[in-house]
Parts: sequence; C-alpha cells; structure tokens
Amino acid sequence: MTGDIWNAQQYLKFADDRLRPFLDLVAQMETKDDARLVVDLGCGPGNATALLADWWPDARIVGVDSSPAMIEAAREHAVPGRVEFELGDLRDWRPDEKPDVVLANAVLQWVPGHLELIGGLAAQLAPGGLFGFQVPGNFDAPSHVALAEVKQAWAGRIGADIDRPGSHDPAVYLEQLADAGLEPDVWETTYTYVIPSDPDPAVPCGVTEFVRGTALRPVVQALDEGDAAEFVAEYDAKVRRAYPVRDLGGRPVQLLAYRRIFAVGRRAA
Repeated sequence: MTGDIWNAQQYLKFADDRLRPFLDLVAQMETKDDARLVVDLGCGPGNATALLADWWPDARIVGVDSSPAMIEAAREHAVPGRVEFELGDLRDWRPDEKPDVVLANAVLQWVPGHLELIGGLAAQLAPGGLFGFQVPGNFDAPSHVALAEVKQAWAGRIGADIDRPGSHDPAVYLEQLADAGLEPDVWETTYTYVIPSDPDPAVPCGVTEFVRGTALRPVVQALDEGDAAEFVAEYDAKVRRAYPVRDLGGRPVQLLAYRRIFAVGRRAA
C-alpha cells in the first residue's frame, strides 16, 4: 500500500462487527500459558489488540501497523510494560526476539503476493508458537462487484494502481502453512451483519459506510472532494439495489453477508 489512506474513526464506526472475526480467530488458537511475546501485525486502531492481554496475561503485547494514523489511535490503548504499539510494515517485519504468538487480522489481503510472506512470518515463531490470520473472502460479493464496476467506469479518472485487496481460498492457505512447516487449521465463516441504514437515497447507506472504512477508502483518498462524492454516490446507488434497506424490528437496516477465511498454524515445539 502507498501512503497513509486510513482513518481510524471511519474504521471504528462498525467496531463491533469488525471485532467479532478477531475474537473468533483468537478463540480457536490453542492457549499458550507460557507465552511471553504476542504480536498483532496490522493492529489498526488497537482496540482489539488491547484485548489480547486478557488471553495471555503474562505476555508482552505488541501491535504493529504501517499507518501513522492507526498507530496514533492505537496508543490510547497502550499499557506501560504490557501493551505497546509501533509503526512497522509486516512485509519486512523482523522481531528482536521470537514471539510465541503472531496474529495478522484482516491485513494480509492488502499485500500483493502475501502468500510469499507466510513462510517468512512462520519462521519468526518461537518453538511451539502460533501464527493466526483472518482475511475477507467476499471479493465476489455484490459490495465488491459494485466497486469494481464503478472503478471500471471511472478508468480514465482514477489511477490503475489504486490499492485493491484480494485473498485466496482456504485450501491454498492450508497448503501454504503446511509448506512453512506449521500444523494447519483452516476454516471459513459467513457472517450476516445487520447494518443500520438511512432509507433516504440522498444519504449514503449503511453498506457504503461500512465499505468506506476499508475497500472504498483508497479510491476516495485518490480523488478530490467533488469527484469522491460523485464516485461514492454511484457506488451507493448500486449497493442500495444489491442490499435493499428493510425494516427489522422497527429499524431500517441492510443485511450484509460477509465471508471470512481463518487460518492458524502451530510450529513444532
């Protein structure tokens, strides 16, 4: 990724929905009671990273992110001697000591060729260490098909090098972890997010706001204010059709099916 496109406040608008996969990933990682160093790569605003101190109460927790904006927000969750955050890029990250646990939650999809990184990340683990990650698996969903269609229509107005996330099917990650010498456990889950949404078409709908914090963010940042508003409006019209606003218990909402792929690998002791 190029530059710092991220906005912690926008990302955290749907903090509970974004937190659930992180918690589900950690819940399936075998507890290492003797863990001394736990690293969260791509820690974002740090709200999830801080919770790792409860899972590993004797460990030092380190969050790493390449976004200065995210690290600035994350440092509000720092606890001296227990939870810390640092600026860094997972592509060339090398720890001073071998961590017992490494997590990469919803970040690898932003790194082109990220399969090639798995072996190097696995090699950083201490004996018996765990490497867990989660990536979206919904890039053929209407929310992302709509984004690709609008980007294609705007091909002459936005650069071809706009950051575009991508991931692989579970079997690919399983084989990659095994090739890295780890014992793999890989699965997938499709969440149904209930997204509050304004039925007024003049206001961006809930799904647009959700995607604005992730896949839509690089495009919006690459455009001036007027063009960005026009792009978002075109995208919003498409996702309103794909995800109709409906009444649920007296609330106007959209239902967003969101597939996520999880993987955990354990290094031999």
